[in-house]
Amino acid sequence: MSNTFKLLPAIILGMAVAGCGGSGKSDPIQIPPNPAEKWAMATPAEVGMDGAMLEKAVSTLPASHGLASMIVLRRGKPVLEQYWNGYDKDTMHDMRSATKSITALMVGIATDQKLLGGADEALALRLEGAYPNASALRQNMRLRDLLTMSSGLACDDDDGSSPGNEEKMYPKADWIGFFVNLPSIAAPGTRTRYCTAGVVALGRVISEASKKPIPEFASTNLFAPIGVDTVRWASFDGGKQTDTGGHLYMRPRDMARVGQMVLQGGTWEGKRIISSEWIAAATSEKTQYPSGQKYGYLWWIRQVTANGKVVNMHYANGNGGQYIFIVPEIDLVVVFTGENYNSSKSRLPFDLMENYVFPSVR
Repeated sequence: MSNTFKLLPAIILGMAVAGCGGSGKSDPIQIPPNPAEKWAMATPAEVGMDGAMLEKAVSTLPASHGLASMIVLRRGKPVLEQYWNGYDKDTMHDMRSATKSITALMVGIATDQKLLGGADEALALRLEGAYPNASALRQNMRLRDLLTMSSGLACDDDDGSSPGNEEKMYPKADWIGFFVNLPSIAAPGTRTRYCTAGVVALGRVISEASKKPIPEFASTNLFAPIGVDTVRWASFDGGKQTDTGGHLYMRPRDMARVGQMVLQGGTWEGKRIISSEWIAAATSEKTQYPSGQKYGYLWWIRQVTANGKVVNMHYANGNGGQYIFIVPEIDLVVVFTGENYNSSKSRLPFDLMENYVFPSVR
């Protein structure tokens, strides 16, 4: 792809816009085709997959499936690319909370560059200058605690009554101030609850450490090096700060590039993008939610059965059916986007993986 990175104008979020967990439909963003894009389809047989089984994943879908895209890569080669409901290869989709996994990668890059001291760095080191009286910054919280959703603050997006619930954050001007002034209800690192506000705070940490706005840091260090030349971030605080907890718009092809880079241990075309140590840490179990769901550094983790073998899968997950599935043991990356917001149909990609994609691997 072109080396010229295009940052489209940011979305300024406010009271009328639903958050990562909100039910509002996101408007797709169409961008011009890039004739220089490198994207060559392979046949399933070339990469050891059953094409007929993959085709069933598409042909057996119900009429109102709500999917927008599905891309399958094996051994780094795309073998299936399908779009629905008005989307195509040049349509960017709102990733919702799958954005959080991108934020984890940026924390890793900043750590590799020694801009940050790693997961054990104190949150207060980067934020107390702007928020000297914030109660949360006196709790000995580490970046690790935000990466694992274990801040110990009263922040639970799954509980509408929680003081830190994301829907209470969005109307505020300064979301960072909102987060660092939440009351503490547990010691950092001891209680895991889904908290978008903490991931937004991580974005501010990256920006403070790098002295660069998040869009610039991400484009220079993550997106442009893997051939992604157009994304759109959302912003808040009158456009002065970037939402790193959700609403990053990307094309499914570019989501697949991110997934492939992660699968390759942080490399792209022979170049190191993120250290293998950070990728391994981010995609291995660090905590569990009360439901039993496993979590790394803003990446979800589960065991799946592929070709009769139990293997590990890590993935980015966003409301409505936005997924980047990565299964290193079988060299597989699968991307879905969808419009099934707050619906059980958002789990349809898991069914397609289990019933068709995994059985297609030979």
